[in-house]
Amino acid sequence: MAASPPSSPVSPLFPALRLRSDRPALRFGDRTLTYAGLARAAGDLAARIAGAGRVAVWATPSPETAVGVVAALLAGVPAVPLNPRTGERELAHIVADSAPTAVLAAPGAGLPPALGKLERIDVPVAGGAPGPLPDEPPPGSPALVVYTSGTTGPPKGAVLPRRAIAATLDALEDAWAWTADDVLVHGLPLFHVHGLILGVLGPLRRGGEVRHLGGFDVRGVARELSAGATMFFGVPTMYHRLAEALDDDRELAKALAGARLLVSGSAPLPERDHRRITAATGRAVIERYGMTETLMNTSVRADGEARPGTVGLPLAGVELRLVDEADGIGEIQVRGPNLFTEYLNRPDATAAAFDGSWFRTGDLATRDADGYVRIVGRKATDLIKSGGYKIGAGEVENALLEHPGVAEAAVTGEPDEDLGERIVAWIVPADPQSPPSGAELASHVADLLAPHKRPRAVRLLESLPRNDMGKIMKRALGG
Repeated sequence: MAASPPSSPVSPLFPALRLRSDRPALRFGDRTLTYAGLARAAGDLAARIAGAGRVAVWATPSPETAVGVVAALLAGVPAVPLNPRTGERELAHIVADSAPTAVLAAPGAGLPPALGKLERIDVPVAGGAPGPLPDEPPPGSPALVVYTSGTTGPPKGAVLPRRAIAATLDALEDAWAWTADDVLVHGLPLFHVHGLILGVLGPLRRGGEVRHLGGFDVRGVARELSAGATMFFGVPTMYHRLAEALDDDRELAKALAGARLLVSGSAPLPERDHRRITAATGRAVIERYGMTETLMNTSVRADGEARPGTVGLPLAGVELRLVDEADGIGEIQVRGPNLFTEYLNRPDATAAAFDGSWFRTGDLATRDADGYVRIVGRKATDLIKSGGYKIGAGEVENALLEHPGVAEAAVTGEPDEDLGERIVAWIVPADPQSPPSGAELASHVADLLAPHKRPRAVRLLESLPRNDMGKIMKRALGG
């Protein structure tokens, strides 16, 4: 019998890490790690945790979080990023469900009682003598278990394989012309796809640099973009604050104008903020669309048209279709190498999430004639069936935000004996002392969209409930 040919070596997730150069890789405030330093620190920790089933990572905005996750990826040990603001009950569920053998944390970081029974491993940011890095694990092996916020029941752990991370980051390299020369600045949390996978692992896969602000800060964004950063990633709340500051800050306008790429994600960016930023800087913000289970699905290309209200075209390798279309709106289903493997310990939920090989996103969208995707909301909370029409909450929200008296807006549906559902607008007024009337807002929306899309009830709030990523929590509004 002839011998089997040797298997080809697996391409490393972080090629630049294995070169051990003196190029900067991570910067958090005044703490910097080069690729050589990161290789030493993460390599030492990888050797210590090798063979573990899973490890939790106490995901503070610190270099220790980045080193801990990279070490787990080098060791082939699935990492479970933990949101430090998670409540005790939810945290206890995540720990029981994912069963990590240890928790990786920055030295001195206080950990809650729910983690008390786990071995604590303090993450080093300085390694010893350079040693060989582990062999690259197989592409299909699990890399991260990221817990998603459940609309019903406790959060589910989405198991993300290494191939999904590589596929999504390489597709973004193509879409955004992302290179080792790019320097990314952001202040996103590191327990989620946006801040951790795109915002930390993305630059490391390209061999570039990430400068983390510790938290979002307008001045910090301006400072880093003025000091050589080329890209900024943020959520709509951050871009709204930048837009507000641009009115009186010429230095901020200059800094944003000098950026190669401004990317918004995790929720739709209102068209009003798109226009304000472009008018002040000459630089358009591009949007992309993804989920925990799918990583990135679509994006506006760096060399394409940044069309407000759209999230661009499907990324390389991603197939996208709209299902059960009516009135131009359908549910997005996707398939490709960017998908998760399963919900941990939830075969029933995993099976229900797929239509054959297609993942049911639960997101509703329309497509422009040239293929650009427009997200109109979530199937569970943002599709309003009123008077025989299907109405996407997102387009009504954008219309409301065009009114000068509206600072923030959310739209939900509620039962109505005549219409089936009626549209309810939740408004944070620009001037709380003189809010726009319900009739005024209804007329405004009817003029911009259509009479059947006008809100039938308007409720005023001091602020909208949002999660850590800036998404509006509509279920807290009764939607």
